[in-house]
Amino acid sequence: MDSDLADAVEALRTIFAKRKLPCAFGKAPQALVDDLRKQLRVPSRYRSFLLEANPEKVETATPVEKVRLLPAEELLKAQDLVKAGTEGGSPPADWKASWVVVGESTLLGDPYFLDVSKPDPEGDCPVYTAMSGQDRWAPTLAASSFAQFLRILATAMEIATGFGDAIMDDEDEDSFRESLGPKVKIIDAAAMRAGHWT
Repeated sequence: MDSDLADAVEALRTIFAKRKLPCAFGKAPQALVDDLRKQLRVPSRYRSFLLEANPEKVETATPVEKVRLLPAEELLKAQDLVKAGTEGGSPPADWKASWVVVGESTLLGDPYFLDVSKPDPEGDCPVYTAMSGQDRWAPTLAASSFAQFLRILATAMEIATGFGDAIMDDEDEDSFRESLGPKVKIIDAAAMRAGHWT
């Protein structure tokens, strides 16, 4: 893992420990990661993440969102699920082959996915999310790279520390988003402009 990605993973590990929430990172087998490279064209930075910090049990918790990062072992199945659509409903036909699901909202059921058609010089890709259960997928930028996505998740968890674990009302949610916005802007101005986190 390069230092940027390693720092982002460490920030996530640290905030889980600080909040005393369970999380487990492991190491995905090389053969599985090679297979994912062939089948899903996952970029080099994401492959190194799976090899060094496979998210075996990683689910962030904030007042407005819970994001579960998918372990390498679930990635192929996750692609099939998102293409199949919801039970009884037919899936939107506009899911792109270059979109690779790497996480999910456990509150809303929305996917978080890499767009592998837009690699950057570091071997990373932007992360998008889209509302499930709609007639069409309408992607919103969640982060300009996977490393920045991890940083945003860690920052959101850090801010959420001050909100406790009680059920949130709308005012608390607004207050949380107002606190998160300026921090997201520092990490990733493009993601801030896209508006997913605020």
